[in-house]
Amino acid sequence: MPEWRRIDMSNEQDIIKIEKVKFAYGERLILDDLSLTIRRGEIIAIMGASGGGKTTLLGLIGGRLAPRSGQVIVENQNVPTLSKSSLYALRRRIGMLFQFGALFTDLSVFDNVAFPYREQTDLSEDMIRALVLMKLEAVGLRGAAHLMPSELSGGMARRVALARAVTLDPSIMLYDEPFTGLDPISVGIIGRLIKRLNAALGMTSVIVTHDLNETLRLADRVVVLSGGKVHCDLAPDQIRASSDPFIRQFADGLPDGPVPFHYPAPDYIKDLLAP
Repeated sequence: MPEWRRIDMSNEQDIIKIEKVKFAYGERLILDDLSLTIRRGEIIAIMGASGGGKTTLLGLIGGRLAPRSGQVIVENQNVPTLSKSSLYALRRRIGMLFQFGALFTDLSVFDNVAFPYREQTDLSEDMIRALVLMKLEAVGLRGAAHLMPSELSGGMARRVALARAVTLDPSIMLYDEPFTGLDPISVGIIGRLIKRLNAALGMTSVIVTHDLNETLRLADRVVVLSGGKVHCDLAPDQIRASSDPFIRQFADGLPDGPVPFHYPAPDYIKDLLAP
């Protein structure tokens, strides 16, 4: 299978700008004046402890969530201020791979991938067939077009979901934990596909993940969130070499450290003896 050459991005420009964004669920502050810039054509990984706002950040980029304050600029548009029609138009240029694929269980592999074409375009069925087979060929599953989701392995289902996510050739791809629950071979396949498709289609990829090893092979930059802010924004080699306690706790899987094992609670003895 030939390797794809990365599209020349020498005239890089910002495609996503998060500027001093605050977001909370009720009284629980998730993002606190967070700022982040993502350049066109790059693969950026968002990492950090569970509950740190990584998936929330994807929701803000896609317009599913709105910040309490700050700006979310995607392709020069301030997402929270867009009308419904403008937001839908922007979303057609954004692909999303959900954590467990989210395939339609009652549709075949072919019909899952064909779904965005049938919903969003006026293409003929002959054209849709050709395009679906092209997308499935790109993820190595053209021969599985007739199968149902229940007949797929976890890795195959994730690859079908990826084929569906790129049907409309998005300029931005959002990945929410694309490696979760996969065996090492499938993790490697998905990682390679993400990199190939990003280069071949000239996309920008934002990946929320906890898989450090695959991330360091794949990403151009690794952004680590902590305390609602960007703790660091580093190249993979810098992450590997870092002595920062938070990064080391995360990279080495240590149960206690800057991220404590215990969730904040009252004094244990007083709590036990309370009436």
